[in-house]
Amino acid sequence: MNEWWQEVGNTVAQEFSDLPDAAGVTRITLRLLIAATLGGILGFEREQKGKAAGLRTHMLVALGAALFVLIPQQAGVSSADLSRVLQGLIAGVGFLGAGAIIKGHDETQVKGLTTAAGIWLTAAIGVAAGMGREATAVLSTLLALVILYAVPKLLSRFDKQGS
Repeated sequence: MNEWWQEVGNTVAQEFSDLPDAAGVTRITLRLLIAATLGGILGFEREQKGKAAGLRTHMLVALGAALFVLIPQQAGVSSADLSRVLQGLIAGVGFLGAGAIIKGHDETQVKGLTTAAGIWLTAAIGVAAGMGREATAVLSTLLALVILYAVPKLLSRFDKQGS
């Protein structure tokens, strides 16, 4: 009976061997947390504006994108294989974003384009965080916030001046 439990213990240890040391656990945890946090920041802005794709959606998109690049990195895949993963991810998130776009009765009544673009950008930020490019992910998030907050204010000033 004791040998059986030892075998079970060894099997369980082998199944969780993708994180063999504290440095690996810390690195992966940090990358996933950064991705989810940055996605959450963008999602919070969308949620504050009453959009359907808000905090949780953006967090999940960023986390998923980070995970899609972390797993191949852990498996040691080649750059060519990783580029195929990214191609599939970009296309898949594009379909997800397309679900946020609603077309009205005529061509001028289109809603959800900014939310769809935000979902797409959130996936890219998740990829950056997942690949260990945290500074790029943070900078991209800050630029996105400037676009989402400042650009509408600038446009409304120009509209008021033009009237």
